[in-house]
Amino acid sequence: MGKDFSSALRPAIMMTLLFAALLGIGYPLAMTGIGQTLFPAQANGSLVRDEAGQVIGSEVVGQAFTTDRYFQTRPSAAGKGYDGLASSGSNLGPTSKALLDRVTTHVAKQRAEGVNGALPADLATASGSGLDPDLSPAAALAQAPRIARVRGIGVEAVRALIERQTDDSILGDPTVNVLALNRALDRMAPAPR
Repeated sequence: MGKDFSSALRPAIMMTLLFAALLGIGYPLAMTGIGQTLFPAQANGSLVRDEAGQVIGSEVVGQAFTTDRYFQTRPSAAGKGYDGLASSGSNLGPTSKALLDRVTTHVAKQRAEGVNGALPADLATASGSGLDPDLSPAAALAQAPRIARVRGIGVEAVRALIERQTDDSILGDPTVNVLALNRALDRMAPAPR
């Protein structure tokens, strides 16, 4: 009996070590190499750099814009806001008082900033990941009067900029990347200091 057990144990240990090396080391290294070769920008986080070469954000991860000179992103439920280490939704249900309070706060903030009429949902609710870099065109357009007023430019020029920055995806709803929109806004009309 002991001989049968030891003869069966050896191949099991060898297969475990083989697959651990193959799937735990070989496969990840191969995928990293393929990603770095074929898609180096995406494999390194789709980083956006300014004219001086400094990293200012990522195309695929949202970030907070805290001044009224810029388009605001949707609220984040990730940690203290856009914390990549705490990426997740709030998991609050539709009957949650905490969710109602959070949405009410965001709606009041938008109203205080001059957003009138129907408020797009993505200006009051967080995304599932809490790190969404995009807004709906309606959410960007709702902020256009504030941007035009603060920057001293025509609201139609801001609306035209939003239209140019809108990505009409074939797989989903149109979106506007907030970082790209704010960079284009700075090129169009530098922010007053």
